[in-house]
Amino acid sequence: MPAVIMDGKSLGMKIRLNLKGKTELLQKKGITPCLAVILVGEDPASVSYVKSKGKALVEAGMKSRDIKLPFNTQEDELLSIINDLNNDKNTHGILVQMPLPKQINEENIINAINPDKDVDCFHPVSVGNMVIGRQGFLPCTPHGVILLLREYNIPLSGSNVVIVGRSNIVGKPLLNILIHKENNATVTLCHTGTRDLSYHTQRADILIVAAGKPSLIKPEIVKEGAVVIDVGINRVSDTSSPKGYRLCGDVDEAVIEKASFFSPVPGGVGPMTIAMLLQNVLEAAERSITSFK
Repeated sequence: MPAVIMDGKSLGMKIRLNLKGKTELLQKKGITPCLAVILVGEDPASVSYVKSKGKALVEAGMKSRDIKLPFNTQEDELLSIINDLNNDKNTHGILVQMPLPKQINEENIINAINPDKDVDCFHPVSVGNMVIGRQGFLPCTPHGVILLLREYNIPLSGSNVVIVGRSNIVGKPLLNILIHKENNATVTLCHTGTRDLSYHTQRADILIVAAGKPSLIKPEIVKEGAVVIDVGINRVSDTSSPKGYRLCGDVDEAVIEKASFFSPVPGGVGPMTIAMLLQNVLEAAERSITSFK
């Protein structure tokens, strides 16, 4: 029997509707959650992503403050803008779209953002809070994966979870969140140095793939009945598409015939990432009520 398709789009919309209601309550207190999104240059993928974020914010009743800068912007200019946003009580979240041009050190930019406004959860303080389980923002994509698993009543406690990919955005934070006591999973993290990838993937009750390689995971290296979460999003050539390309994940779609649950690309984890970003912006606005008294 083919896998149950995990509908991240519907769940994401449900979460966003709930956030819209909470935003309306916050507005009655005179606060409208606001995210400042900084885009340096005009990378097509980044422009598209920023546009989708802005649309989602507006639909939820929040403010999107778009700051577009030329590609030749210098690091000190960007740091100055971030400093101003850090001190602006009407801006609750700050997001700098990556990647940045080579003349700007990304680490310096991340470190300059006030952790109270770090809705991407990239600042070392935010990461540290996540690792030790303190209250704070959770990174958007990993948090979205966890909620998607919970929505489909996938048991985490005691499950053997294998993550393929060790990025700071997905793999590493997912590892840390999954081993927290409330999730209680046993986790293996695979990467380019893993000698026998199939040995690990075939033992996974839950397989989460975020490697950035189209169709990396084939059916023969997936355990029968496994839950498979595809976080990858890749553009591959497709002459039959008007755009000349199509989007696909890191998992071969044939895995649907072997898995028990499967998150597709697009429509799986992607919409959850946007929903979690909005949730972090709302939380930042709620915290600002006491922070700026």
